[in-house]
Amino acid sequence: MKTAALGMQHVLAMYAGAILVPLIIGGALGLTTEQLTYLVAIDIFMCGVATLLQIVSNRFFGIGLPVVLGCTFTAVGPIIAIGGEFGISAIYGSIIASGIFIILISTIFGKLVRFFPPIVTGSVVTIIGLTLIPVAINNLAGGQGASDFGSSTNLLLGFGTLTFIILMYRFSKGFVRSISIIIGLFAGTLVAAVLGKVNFSAVAEASYFHMPQLFYFGMPTFEISAVITMCLVAMVSLVESTGVYFALGDITDRKLSENDLAKGYRAEGIAVLLGGIFNAFQYTAFSQNVGLVQLTGVKKRSVILVAGIILIIFGLVPKIAALTTIIPTAVLGGAMLAMFGMVVSQGIKMLGKVISESPENSMIIACSVGMGLGVTVVPDLFSVLPTGIQILTNNGIVAGSVTAIVLNMIFNMRPFTSKRSSPQAVQQMAEQEAL
Repeated sequence: MKTAALGMQHVLAMYAGAILVPLIIGGALGLTTEQLTYLVAIDIFMCGVATLLQIVSNRFFGIGLPVVLGCTFTAVGPIIAIGGEFGISAIYGSIIASGIFIILISTIFGKLVRFFPPIVTGSVVTIIGLTLIPVAINNLAGGQGASDFGSSTNLLLGFGTLTFIILMYRFSKGFVRSISIIIGLFAGTLVAAVLGKVNFSAVAEASYFHMPQLFYFGMPTFEISAVITMCLVAMVSLVESTGVYFALGDITDRKLSENDLAKGYRAEGIAVLLGGIFNAFQYTAFSQNVGLVQLTGVKKRSVILVAGIILIIFGLVPKIAALTTIIPTAVLGGAMLAMFGMVVSQGIKMLGKVISESPENSMIIACSVGMGLGVTVVPDLFSVLPTGIQILTNNGIVAGSVTAIVLNMIFNMRPFTSKRSSPQAVQQMAEQEAL
């Protein structure tokens, strides 16, 4: 019972992050209630599968640490952009391609990670966070195109939810603080129900059990620019995961080798590949669960095994997923504003450690963030260029990321063929990241 309770605690710690990604993406893509219920359910299910892939270590995959995997918020903006431009089939084509890409580079990513120091990943995360803020604001007002957009009720629910989350974050500690987002969503939905703004029909109509379906949203398609975008997102996620691996390695007194890292990356690649096939999303190691391991002092993989099994069970019960789809858009927007703001904050935190190191770093940040936001705000900027070049310029996140990578190589990597990164060098770089 104790192991089950500890496993459930890990599920609660990551649950808000797990359900918000499909809710946000599904809402942005205009999915039906039935489709959204499936999206949430399959995402929860795949979070459990992805977690099991990491803790069940073998010769080929799995880092064997008490790590919990969930959807990366880094992918939300790019997925919405890809869906808007190419359709939902291109989303899953790019996710499948990025999963294969991760598997292929898993052995050498410990060496490639030097191309993604904090100056690059911090710029990318900042750009992604900033491009997500308008999505949160639109939802807070009731959702773009809603008949009651900007109504006093929507503003009350949205800002009320945000205020509640802020108060929870300010006056609570430990585990309660770590689940402040999900408590805020529950409180906001409760108030909305009292105001008659909650429709429970989705829960009533949802079944008690279903099996995951291959290509639920149709066969995937592969667009080059979408694939490049998701591969870049995948590499940023791997850098984030590297920090989690080393943090857990320190907590569990385990020295990680280059082979351990490769197996961890490979497990993530397999999880992303399966996510694309079953129409879920990209996955990364969740740092909030690292905090929980440190807080409780329980380092056993058996606890995380139970957490993974609970997630799989939840994902097989659509009624549980349907409960999350009844959250009013305005309530969701209030929580999104806090979470997306934290993405920006995370990027700024990463950049804050390196911006003062040299004037060159300031220039890298200025140009990459400026390029990313500029292309996002004025998407037709490069419309007259050849199609092959537009692959790298028609998406703000790709344009900003490529700018950051190239400028970092120019300013900070002379010569480009500098000494190969050892696991120790990777660890030092990872420790400069968000953790």
